[in-house]
Amino acid sequence: MDSPAPRNGGGAQTKTGVPAARRPAEVAAAARAAFATGRTRPLRWRADQLDGLIRALSNSVSEIQEAMRHDLGKSATEAYLTEIGPVIAEAKLLKKNLSRWTKNRRVQAPITLGTSRAWIQREPLGTVLIIGPWNYPFHLLLVPLAGALAAGNSVVLKPSEIAPATSRLLSKLIPRYLDPDAVKIVEGGVQETTELLDLPWDHIFYTGNGAVGSIVMAAAAKHLSPVTLELGGKSPVWVDESFPIEQAAQTLAWAKYANCGQTCVAPDYVLATRDVATRLARELERSIAGYYGSDPRTSPDYSRIVNERHARRLASLLGAGTTVVGGTFDIADRYVSPTVLLDVPMNAPVMMDEIFGPILPIVVVHDHHQAIEFIRQRPKPLALYVFTNRSPVRDDILAKTSSGGVALNTAMLQLGVSTLPFGGVGASGTGSYHGEQSIKTFSHERSVLRKLPGPDLTKLARPPFNARKSKMLTGQ
Repeated sequence: MDSPAPRNGGGAQTKTGVPAARRPAEVAAAARAAFATGRTRPLRWRADQLDGLIRALSNSVSEIQEAMRHDLGKSATEAYLTEIGPVIAEAKLLKKNLSRWTKNRRVQAPITLGTSRAWIQREPLGTVLIIGPWNYPFHLLLVPLAGALAAGNSVVLKPSEIAPATSRLLSKLIPRYLDPDAVKIVEGGVQETTELLDLPWDHIFYTGNGAVGSIVMAAAAKHLSPVTLELGGKSPVWVDESFPIEQAAQTLAWAKYANCGQTCVAPDYVLATRDVATRLARELERSIAGYYGSDPRTSPDYSRIVNERHARRLASLLGAGTTVVGGTFDIADRYVSPTVLLDVPMNAPVMMDEIFGPILPIVVVHDHHQAIEFIRQRPKPLALYVFTNRSPVRDDILAKTSSGGVALNTAMLQLGVSTLPFGGVGASGTGSYHGEQSIKTFSHERSVLRKLPGPDLTKLARPPFNARKSKMLTGQ
């Protein structure tokens, strides 16, 4: 693992290989000191950082694509569409609306206060820790970064060590294009992350799995640090006969097998009636062949599992129900084929935890009412997908289920709409971001009241009280 950029200074090596002068506590202290100077508060600084982020990605397209190929086997096109383009678009949106989304907002003060003014001031929280995942290691680290910078914070980034090529590249790009005093990066593994979580932060933003999310929340509680947890869960799909089955299959095959299924909002399993399930399975087989050919392993557009450990985990989930397509794997190549499983028992291992891979189980239910009950009996998911042209069915599912977000007659596209807050609920996460919501997440909504010269009706509420005063104040 490469150490951070040389400009941060040298130092004696520790047992983790990270120079002592770059240990997490010292990096955090430096970022906190930079915030204390006030340098991050002006809108000009914030806009400059967003510009720097845009340049970092625009000038490094081929390097980022190569890192994505190394870590996840992503094609150059997919890397741009899912890693580079969304970050650039988010940074541009934040810069365009920076003044409007950060300005003071006047609110009405009660007339009983006399002549006064009240407003809400969005101020930066301070120093923010952002811990990124490995599945979209640029996108899911840098989109939160854009929001934190737009809100005027100093930031410490912790990229995932499971995506080492990405981590190394980020350690070069961040100090080159962003304020090296206020925006820091810490590479490393569990030890470095643990050291970071032991420190007090003004906000912690974590994207990853629920088990680590619990650890993050427990660590934050020691310092009363606010958290945003972007987790995941088993995002269900309902498909009924009123929706074109071929169209549903084409959408689901794209959404499920992009990035080899390693997407937090990927469809996790399908609920459908017997007839729909059988037809959908056949159409999914056709759609998979249309996207990746007869042998997806040779397709330049089909990614790989991030490492052998996860490939083995996914291989152990194969075999439930009837394998309609796929079901093959090569651990050494980190390859798990696009797989569709039909008639999967509700208690099968593949139905227990988030799959996070290219396996799509189809569970047969009697009707949408049974589908609703199945969803309600499980932890609240990050996404819910409903394919129906029947408004009563759609409205019933929306009214009786809970999820971080919903997409109707499509899948995953809600993630790319910056005007929609993105986040989970319950076990799938807490808090949200994207667009203006990112400004809200990384800001404190400070209440300000200014009393102006003039009448002050509050004097009536001051002692000593008499019968006349009491009747005026209480109505009794």
